[in-house]
Amino acid sequence: MKQFFYLITVQYLGYRFHGWQKQPNVKTLHLMIDRTLNFILEGKPFKSLGSGRTDAMVSAENAAFELFLEEPIEDLKSFLNLFNHNLPQDIRALSIQEVDKKFNIIQHSKIKEYLYLFTFGKKCHPFCAPIMTTILDDLDIDLMQKGAKLFEGEHYFKSYCFRATNNGIYNREILTCELIENTIYKANYFPKKSYLLRVRGQGFMRNQIRLMMGTLIDLGKGKLTLEDIEASLSPESEIKMEYIAPASGLILNDIRFD
Repeated sequence: MKQFFYLITVQYLGYRFHGWQKQPNVKTLHLMIDRTLNFILEGKPFKSLGSGRTDAMVSAENAAFELFLEEPIEDLKSFLNLFNHNLPQDIRALSIQEVDKKFNIIQHSKIKEYLYLFTFGKKCHPFCAPIMTTILDDLDIDLMQKGAKLFEGEHYFKSYCFRATNNGIYNREILTCELIENTIYKANYFPKKSYLLRVRGQGFMRNQIRLMMGTLIDLGKGKLTLEDIEASLSPESEIKMEYIAPASGLILNDIRFD
């Protein structure tokens, strides 16, 4: 039977969802998307496959999934409008395009960019909670900026994989890792200053970005040194980084397919 393949990009606020992947008895993004697709396709057979998992409470500016159908979509624009009309308020479809059967959303080469939004020093307005982490301690931002640069390039990242085993591929390349002042997200209840960690690469392991951010926070608090980070990235390092930064500050900002 002939199949039809579509690449759909979406954005979402992850705060009330238990991550992307379907799980028993919890509300996930994949569950809500499939419920909406089932409704607008009026029970016709379909399958959807995400480009990767996100943790509970992680948000996305630009995520993607592949839609497999037995019948073609006649009008892509009308389909996208109908999809958005029926999705919940905190999920929005951005685009849809037809792809061929050679396209594989999991295996296809792609670059992902993550942002981690945070501030420090005092308690923030509660409305910040869905997308911004607040660290109550003082942080040395200059030192954290130096620490972020240590992650750039090819390194051994076993120390930054949650529940790492001896069978994983831990030599990874990070194309960009920088800590900058936040000029992207604005709201009248935001603190005067907030910051972003921006990380780009081809593939990330479970909790890798949050472990990197947690390490930078501990660096900023004076609990770790730049030398500690360098040692954690050395070949065959067995150092285990413990602090996983909260999920709600993490945003999948972009995904690009070659």
